[in-house]
Amino acid sequence: MGLDASSSAVQPPAKKRILKYPASAQLSDLTDDTLSLIFSFLDFIDLLYCSAVCKSWNCVISTSKLFQTLYYKHKRCQSINLLEESDCSENTSKIFLKELALDSHRTALQEGSVDIYQWKGHLAWVNQCRMKMGLVLTGGNDKVMRLWSVNNYKCLEEYSVPDRARLIDFDFDESKIVSLVGTTLGIWRRNGRRNIFLSREGEIPKASCMCYVDPEAVVGCEDGRARILDMYSRKWSKILKIHDWPVTCISLTDTQMIVGGSSIGNITVSDFSSAQRVATLKSLGSAGISTLCVNPGSPLIFSGSTAGQACCWDLRTMRSVWQKRVSPNVIYSMNHLRDHPSVLVMGGIDGVLRAVDETSGKILSSCILNQDTSGSKRAEASNKLSRKKGSRITEDTRLELMPKALRPSITSLAVGFRKVVTIHDDNYIRVWKFRI
Repeated sequence: MGLDASSSAVQPPAKKRILKYPASAQLSDLTDDTLSLIFSFLDFIDLLYCSAVCKSWNCVISTSKLFQTLYYKHKRCQSINLLEESDCSENTSKIFLKELALDSHRTALQEGSVDIYQWKGHLAWVNQCRMKMGLVLTGGNDKVMRLWSVNNYKCLEEYSVPDRARLIDFDFDESKIVSLVGTTLGIWRRNGRRNIFLSREGEIPKASCMCYVDPEAVVGCEDGRARILDMYSRKWSKILKIHDWPVTCISLTDTQMIVGGSSIGNITVSDFSSAQRVATLKSLGSAGISTLCVNPGSPLIFSGSTAGQACCWDLRTMRSVWQKRVSPNVIYSMNHLRDHPSVLVMGGIDGVLRAVDETSGKILSSCILNQDTSGSKRAEASNKLSRKKGSRITEDTRLELMPKALRPSITSLAVGFRKVVTIHDDNYIRVWKFRI
């Protein structure tokens, strides 16, 4: 059948509808009560995002008990009186927000599904990682440190290490990277590629670890000493004898205490100002301390040993809270969410990522890689970003019967909100994202 002229003619494009009022004006017409009603349909994460859009939305969310309501729903609390009597101040909303965040983080690590994003970020073995502010810093034997975005997994900056030296340890903040390189300490500026070596080569004999809290950097050495450098004057302010054996890991607390682990299994606590040893904490057995975890917001410190034993001490009493063997062999790294200790995450030579209750030492969850999927093999072959799934296993799982490819050794890890970054002996960087 033929088409008549009217049907075959080219129709003029439809005119675009022009809003009489701009969108911003329409949004501003919504009352606080209307906004509260709309926001009440959102979950915790979406509500958090909305609170960061503008001051007016933040004010509505903070004063409308939305976080409190979600908190009580999450806790299955049916007491209406508690909700009615709770304060609507901004400080109260922040308390409920913190509680919701901690519960969400813990639940995700313990029960949520696991997506793993992996890529090879270095040419040679990588053995260190740190994570802050949505950024991950990695480094190893290829003489370069790389700063990655944890959201899009892209390399943002590179920092070269001198060929003559070995990268031993590092940490970073908003403006700089502090690194222990061979027998020297150096700073790499974040806003440029200039590096400054704070100490002369050879001033730190047989260094094994470091940490820093502005303006001091503390270096642990194999001679049992901790050397403290003022990063602004570039002078060594103190040298403390904290162990009779090599120092294997070291950290600073917010109360100016130096915590150092040794190769024979003891942990010492020394006062920074007086340079005196305050206490010696002894763990069960004689296995060396391989990692330490100190959180500025908590009096508890945690350690992992070469025999797979995890320990917790209270710095207020200098006594053990719990000691438990959580792994059949070496624990290389442990960490938890900064300033919000709830769940301790640890990994080691057996390649299992474990979430442990910090107050009891109970293992809450154990995760490994899922079986290889054909869709990611091409990306793996070209060293591009690939996505895998994580699997949860039980404590009685016989690891020796599982393929080693599913549990490559975890040499270092860092913990963020509902995510964990791990470094492995197969040269991969992996970001584990936990979803409820």
